[in-house]
Amino acid sequence: MHTVFTNLIKMDVTDIGNREEGKLKRRKPSSGKGVLLTVVRTAQQTKVRFLHAAFDATGEYFLAGDHHGNIYAFDISRNRFHLVQKTGQACTALALSFHRSAEFLVALVDNTIKCFDQDTKQMVSWMRGHEGAVSSISIHSSGRYAVTTSSDTAQLWDLDTFQRKRKLNIHQSVGIQKVFFLPLSNNILSCFSDDSIFAWDSNTLVCEYQLPVPESGPRLFYKAFAVTQDGKSLAAGGRSNLLHLWCLESKTLVKVIQMPTQVRTVRQLEFLSDSFDGGSNQTLGVLSQDGIMRFINIHTSKLLFHVGSHNTVINTVTISPTGRHVVAILDNGSISVYSVQSLTEDLNKPPLPQVAVVSDSAANQAPSNLKVKFDMIQRPATHTGPPKRVKIRAPAAGPAVEDKENQLPGGLNKTRLLGLLKTFGEYPGKYRMFVWRSLLCLPENYAAYSSLTDKGLHSAYLTLHEKYPIKSQKLQRGLQRVLSALSHWASIFGEVEYLPLLAFPFVKLFQNNPMLCFEVVATVLVNWCQHWFEYFPNPPLNILSMAENILAHHDKELLQHLVDCGITSQLYVWPLLETLFSEVLTRDEWLRLFDNVFSNHPSFLLMACVAYLMCCREPLLLCSQKEDFEYFFHHRNNLDMEAMIKDAYRLMIKTPADIQPMRLLSDVTPLTKGQYPVFNHYPEFIVEYQNREREKIRQQEMEYLEERQEVMTLRKDLVAQQSEEDAYYVQQELLQKAEEQRRNILAQEEEKLTQQRKNLAAMKRELKAKELQMLDANRRRLLQHQQDLQVSQIRRLDQEITRKMDIREQETAAAVQDLDIRQMELEVQRRQLEQELCKEQLRIERQVEDVRMKRSDGEKRNMQEVEGFPAAEARQLGTDRNWQRDAAAERLQHADGELEKRRRTLAGGDRLMHTPRNVAGQEWDEVVYQTGHIVKQQQSRPAADTSYSRPGFNISRVRKATAKPATPKQAGSNAMVCLNSSSPTESTATNFSLDRGRAHLDSQERQLMREMNCLRLKLAARAIEDSFASPWSLDTPHAASY
Repeated sequence: MHTVFTNLIKMDVTDIGNREEGKLKRRKPSSGKGVLLTVVRTAQQTKVRFLHAAFDATGEYFLAGDHHGNIYAFDISRNRFHLVQKTGQACTALALSFHRSAEFLVALVDNTIKCFDQDTKQMVSWMRGHEGAVSSISIHSSGRYAVTTSSDTAQLWDLDTFQRKRKLNIHQSVGIQKVFFLPLSNNILSCFSDDSIFAWDSNTLVCEYQLPVPESGPRLFYKAFAVTQDGKSLAAGGRSNLLHLWCLESKTLVKVIQMPTQVRTVRQLEFLSDSFDGGSNQTLGVLSQDGIMRFINIHTSKLLFHVGSHNTVINTVTISPTGRHVVAILDNGSISVYSVQSLTEDLNKPPLPQVAVVSDSAANQAPSNLKVKFDMIQRPATHTGPPKRVKIRAPAAGPAVEDKENQLPGGLNKTRLLGLLKTFGEYPGKYRMFVWRSLLCLPENYAAYSSLTDKGLHSAYLTLHEKYPIKSQKLQRGLQRVLSALSHWASIFGEVEYLPLLAFPFVKLFQNNPMLCFEVVATVLVNWCQHWFEYFPNPPLNILSMAENILAHHDKELLQHLVDCGITSQLYVWPLLETLFSEVLTRDEWLRLFDNVFSNHPSFLLMACVAYLMCCREPLLLCSQKEDFEYFFHHRNNLDMEAMIKDAYRLMIKTPADIQPMRLLSDVTPLTKGQYPVFNHYPEFIVEYQNREREKIRQQEMEYLEERQEVMTLRKDLVAQQSEEDAYYVQQELLQKAEEQRRNILAQEEEKLTQQRKNLAAMKRELKAKELQMLDANRRRLLQHQQDLQVSQIRRLDQEITRKMDIREQETAAAVQDLDIRQMELEVQRRQLEQELCKEQLRIERQVEDVRMKRSDGEKRNMQEVEGFPAAEARQLGTDRNWQRDAAAERLQHADGELEKRRRTLAGGDRLMHTPRNVAGQEWDEVVYQTGHIVKQQQSRPAADTSYSRPGFNISRVRKATAKPATPKQAGSNAMVCLNSSSPTESTATNFSLDRGRAHLDSQERQLMREMNCLRLKLAARAIEDSFASPWSLDTPHAASY
């Protein structure tokens, strides 16, 4: 159904709904219209109104906020939109930062200003200080400062720290209209409600100058202001069709521009930028009270173009800094984006040439090659040949006439609308108001309606709020305005008591457009309330009789029940008509009903009343008391709306012609354009008589009130005079009594003073004694406190000493344990070295035994050979043997020296291992001593000894000395050496001082480990060298004997 209406109305609208991002439906703007795109937002079938918009510096990107607190970003160049922020409150002003492009300022209805980041969607700062709603936000061109304006004050903010820098305080009698920065300067312009304009320096906040208030001419009551981009010209307008153009350099009024007569109030002014004017803008946009923004040239005072119309009323306008786009917030809450290039296309066209050249080539072309466009102006062509006969079929007259009759304003067709209504049962809520305006053919007489509203509130509805209290003040004022306009249009409507009930549902529907509301109500009164006022002030008995006749024809039983209960049509039909079903139907049901009422003959309303009675016949038949019927027809009841509408159509068809209301009620007659028709279908003498009586009563009331006021004034004066006299005498008596009292009081005061002096002296003495006592008590308390402090310090020191001793003991125990473990490790290493040394000695002994065996075998062979050789050869052989023996003795001596060096090295490593820890026992010293003694004996023996038994070098003795069984004392020392052991037998042990620092012990331990590692490496290297060198040196003498 919505698709059908969309095609019918031909509107390309982007409905963003609840989406957070999406694509915009952009269309190519037509010449003169310039609408690029239209944006609306609906949530849960309810339109959400946009309130404000703001462009960035590029002019292709703008923000818009709706009354739900959502801020959307629209990118015109990319045709995209996305949700920027959800503030939860409606915004009152928007501004984008020039310094940080991702940040923007938004003023909310709670009188605060918040700064948000578009990229992170986080709140940057929260600025408070206004007591009223912020109406505008102006940011300096540098982006560092911002000025926010409300009705009571203006505040200057530092956007780097978001702190308030200054506040503009004003008198309560003078309100602020607007405060903003001037472009290309540091000046702030402040405009007040008394038409005074001041310029301030933003750094020092010193007043630079004031524009003089025009003395001649009418006062404009400035409300709207605009400044050119170069900051040299100021335009101001207000409650008039005049505009003031100021030169800010000379501080003078240079021009007064008068707008057309349709403009009565200027709501907003905006200069349109141009890239070729150097900032001195020449095009000024003027938004007036009729919702149309007219763009004029301020130098030629000519109207260039306009945006908006009476159908698309504009609330606010925002123009891009580049002057390429205009964003308009419409009265229905939607956004329209206009292309300035398309709007000014007709203005920028070059003039048509005044000389045209006729070409002969057209005569040689065949007629079939010609192409004719029907939207161009065609001139009649002259033909030289005979005219051709063309048979033209005349169109059928019937359908054309019918289509013409069914054609409605706005491009709608009544027949198609009725078909859609029968198919879906109602018009879509999105287009309902538009369809109603087309069905009722509203003339939209703005001038005539303005003349009615200019008369002010009608006297009959000055106290409407007392009789019909409404919670919404906006609805209350709208209802008063519409009823007053109706009363000024026709005097009878000031006397009709049920008119507020009849008009209220329409006021609630058209609360944003009071003129359309007035015309809808007036059309209903003229067409659907025909013959209602012929029996005024009584109900329309003729209309009620029609409804009763229809009910009697279709449901006699129900009518008979109503008659039996004494219920007339004034009780069961008139309550439905005078309220137009608003009391018995819900909002959706009422809208569905009036979709059908406005689409049919006025008699359909009576059929709907009878259909309502027939649909509710069951509960009505159960009612018998008058109070029950009254309650039933003034409250909502369960009802099948679709069945009721079907019954109404059925009654329209099946009702006989003699009781058919259609023959007595005329068709719908729209209101005339230009001026509203005269309404006089009522007994004028009754209305005039009531008016005269009411005026007479009003005059009498006024006279009575005046007389009462005079009497009250006289009484008040008399009472005041009497009270003055009484007060004078009372005052005199009081003065006398007061004089006596003062004398008595003085005497009493003197006595009291004397007594107080005595008491004071006694108090001083007591205070002095108390002071001395307090000083003594304080001294004793101070001494006690000092003693307590000393005791506590001593106790704390004892605790600290105890704690440190515990810590030292713990550290000592830990150190002892560590030393025990490390000593055990060193003992294990020492034993490993001893085992290696024993192994080395065993290997050397085996080598020596082998050498001895070889030598003994060689001597035996030599002796055998000597016995067989001659003497000379024996001597020669003996000489050779002696020489070999000497060489072998030298080599053996050299090997013994190397072995002794190796033993010394091992002994030195052993001492280095045991000396720092003092764990070596006396037995080991004895072993070392014996080993050293044996080495010395071997060195003291002659090297040329021929005997190879070498009794001085007894290796087995060394082995026995080193490997002899350990005594219990040695076993105990070798099993585990404890640093805490203090046995007197271990004379060589050295007692460690446990108070030595752990750092020193660790360093010594590391040094010892390094020395042991070096010693191990040296021993291993020498053992390897000896393993390779000893066999060679020992086998050489034996090899030389062959």
